Amino acid sequence: MSMDIALLHAVVEVAKAGGFREAARVTGSNASRLSDAVRRAEQQLGIRLFHRTTRTVVLTEAGRALIDRLLPAMNEVDAALDALNRYRNTPGGTLRLNVPVSAARLVLPALVPEFLRRYPDIQLEIVAESNVQDVFRDGCDAGIRYDERLEQDVVAIPIGPRIQRFSAAASPAYLDVHGRPTHPCELMQHRCLRGRFASGVMPPWEFEREGESLSVEVKGPLVVSVGGAVDLAVGAAIAGAGIIYLFEEWLQPAIASGQLEAILQPWWLSFSGPYLYYNDRRLIPAPLQAFIDFVREANRAL
Repeated sequence: MSMDIALLHAVVEVAKAGGFREAARVTGSNASRLSDAVRRAEQQLGIRLFHRTTRTVVLTEAGRALIDRLLPAMNEVDAALDALNRYRNTPGGTLRLNVPVSAARLVLPALVPEFLRRYPDIQLEIVAESNVQDVFRDGCDAGIRYDERLEQDVVAIPIGPRIQRFSAAASPAYLDVHGRPTHPCELMQHRCLRGRFASGVMPPWEFEREGESLSVEVKGPLVVSVGGAVDLAVGAAIAGAGIIYLFEEWLQPAIASGQLEAILQPWWLSFSGPYLYYNDRRLIPAPLQAFIDFVREANRAL
């Protein structure tokens, strides 16, 4: 019996994910397309593969028997196709990375141009989000996270600067009018520009000095979503709207130019840099392996 292999791939992905929506999220497809592919596969095979309700999608006995035989074969097909990259002068294919917006702005610009120059046959896709998501969301191959965000059962390698800091700053004009705080607790009397994560969490500002840690609940006239709207907060700080607390690298150009003035420097919080992480239980595609090797080479040069 001949059959379109794409339909079989759809059956496998839905079975692995346990549903059409989750399979669509993992593969970057859509649920209706996968549902249609499974329906056509069942029509061609002449047998039902899934029990469907409004809440669940469960393999039938026949479906389980098919998947038990089909999954190892599909893995072999994927491995065979990936092995072809060894015969290229350079690896080719698509590499999708799920990263926080801060990494897209502060970490990847130092790496991406040279990586693309070295591997012209690789198409790099960056999914930058403010909310922490599963690395494999939207069919991503790997992700960048800070250590407290790492998931279990992943391999993590350092990427980018190993120590980063948050920096507090405001425009000289604002500070001339409202005063220059000398202790983080004084921030509660100032107009502060805050960020809110997509989850709804609006974190306090954390500071540290000589082993003493402080967490300050600040208030102010502006709240922005962490990620794409942060530049609005930076612009507002430059214009004199209040005090901002953000990655030092993000604010450094404005501080260096005099548009912003650094404050509370002895209290700036330091933290470890981000990691590239991926699941080593999966077959590592050639584009991802090339990026892993590239990042390790960059680390050795530091």
